Amino acid sequence: MTLHDDAVLVLKGYEAQPELCRQYLDHLAAHPDGVYKPCVAGHLTASALVLDPSRGQVLLTLHRKLNMWLQMGGHCEAEDISVARAALREATEESGIPGLELLPGGPVRLDRHRIPTPCHWHLDVQYAAVAPPGADAAISDESLDLRWFGYDEVAGVADASVVRLLAAARDRLAAAG
Repeated sequence: MTLHDDAVLVLKGYEAQPELCRQYLDHLAAHPDGVYKPCVAGHLTASALVLDPSRGQVLLTLHRKLNMWLQMGGHCEAEDISVARAALREATEESGIPGLELLPGGPVRLDRHRIPTPCHWHLDVQYAAVAPPGADAAISDESLDLRWFGYDEVAGVADASVVRLLAAARDRLAAAG
């Protein structure tokens, strides 16, 4: 199975945000290369919000290019076998935390946002990952900073997309019990 095939299956199984999900599926149907960065019409990205539920904290990265506090994530690579694995790879690389585990149930949210040309859109497939207890983060070359924030602090440092992602991740955590 290709990464494109996996993305289509993941999105067909995603029940929330039906209009946005349809846009993602239409994009992939029109662009066989739509999972990779060279697709200038837009491409999928994979991200994961790293949580430490025992401490009520979320790990955010101060993105080097955007100078914004965001979840870990980025472009899908040729070696990625699934969107979930791409999100986990990005979260592990950018957080420096081994042993992250994605919350079950697939993506937590989708977020489509404009990016500077030559490309036009990032179609982000967003997951949530739980860090092992007491995990220490290590900053990567892609970040200006990396910091744990209390759940209630996120709205004061991050944009609305991260706040929505955190709310959805906490709902998923609560449902998992």
